[in-house]
Amino acid sequence: MKKALKRIGIVLLIFLLIDALIIGGLCIYHRAQLKKEAPLREKTVGTPVTVDGGTMYVYTEGAGDQTVVFLSGYGTSSPIYDFKPLYSKLTDGFRIAVVEKFGYGFSDETDLPRDIDTLLSETRAALTGAGLRAPYLLVPHSASGMEALYWAQQYPDEVSGIVFSDAAIPGAFDTNDYNENAPLDKAMALTVDIGLWRVLNPDSTYPALSSPLLTDEEKQVYRALFQANRGSKTLIHEAECGGENMKKVEAGAVPEIPMLFFTSTGYMPNDPETWCSVPDKYTNGKAENIRCDCGHYVHVEKADEMAEGIRKIAAEIAAQEE
Repeated sequence: MKKALKRIGIVLLIFLLIDALIIGGLCIYHRAQLKKEAPLREKTVGTPVTVDGGTMYVYTEGAGDQTVVFLSGYGTSSPIYDFKPLYSKLTDGFRIAVVEKFGYGFSDETDLPRDIDTLLSETRAALTGAGLRAPYLLVPHSASGMEALYWAQQYPDEVSGIVFSDAAIPGAFDTNDYNENAPLDKAMALTVDIGLWRVLNPDSTYPALSSPLLTDEEKQVYRALFQANRGSKTLIHEAECGGENMKKVEAGAVPEIPMLFFTSTGYMPNDPETWCSVPDKYTNGKAENIRCDCGHYVHVEKADEMAEGIRKIAAEIAAQEE
């Protein structure tokens, strides 16, 4: 019996040593690749703006009487390139702007709080620093739905309308879910830090990496930013603040502005009806809610439909101003 237990112990020890060697090898490879990818991360696009002592990037393109501002979902490594399949369809009639918050894309990390008041203050300052002026038509994806609604609640004169890309809004999650998900996100960050996502496939997470509208170099930059940014302390802190941020939005009234929702049937495949009905409940059916047969990145997978929707809301806004 003792010999059998000893053999089992030896086998387990061998497996542990093999695992340690594999993880150690991945870490070394990952660090070497990060160094190699540094020139890609330096291929910045957009306008660098100093905000609260750090640098945020704002990408602008196109011209028009209305400015459409894109706000990325939590953890999107390259907002500027992630939104390209959508904003490239709008630059002929609008001024578009993509804000990369601290910890995202080319922007710096930060030690500042990630509460929603700070996030919104930074976004507003970045846009002003890039020479853009309100009012804005906002296009938030996922978690940025909270920021867009809070913006309209706190500064109604600055938000002319909102078009949501499968966004988080009151009723989408229990506020405690955000706090419970923070440890999961820390685990996700760890898998990136040790290099595990080098052998997995981040392309399957971000549909923009399969879009023909991004050049090969842009996709390489996107991947390099993912490997460098996804495990950042800034993102972890933002995840930890998610529940409290949603509570602040829930405490405010539903904005009385033109709103349009694009909601994914594939984001919560086990219960799509519950997820897709949240916008109807939040607005009491007053805003159109278009259900899309696709994944969470609706602005990539249904870019044509969303571009049409943005033009529709923009026309409604223009009619109100006449």
